[in-house]
Amino acid sequence: IQCSNSRSQHDNRATAMQMLKNQLYEIELQKQMEARNEIEANKLKNEWGSQIRNYVMHPYKLVKDVRTAHETGNVDAVMNGDINGFLKAYLMMMGQKDN
Repeated sequence: IQCSNSRSQHDNRATAMQMLKNQLYEIELQKQMEARNEIEANKLKNEWGSQIRNYVMHPYKLVKDVRTAHETGNVDAVMNGDINGFLKAYLMMMGQKDN
């Protein structure tokens, strides 16, 4: 960045530094907006049919993850928070997708 608004070298340097700070700030804001937009684009909409898991409790017991096809018959454990199998299946699927 170059600035020669005034005859004083100190004033020109201060003005140039301020212009540089403004440009760097704008670049950083643009990066943050791009990152936010990328995250928003990957979100699923809350619509009918966009569920992640199906829970069946009658006539048989089954919990199935729609994304990974991981399923378990131990509904009580899943309802009590034991979702490690689902997390592992999802992480493995995401790891395979990256490769």
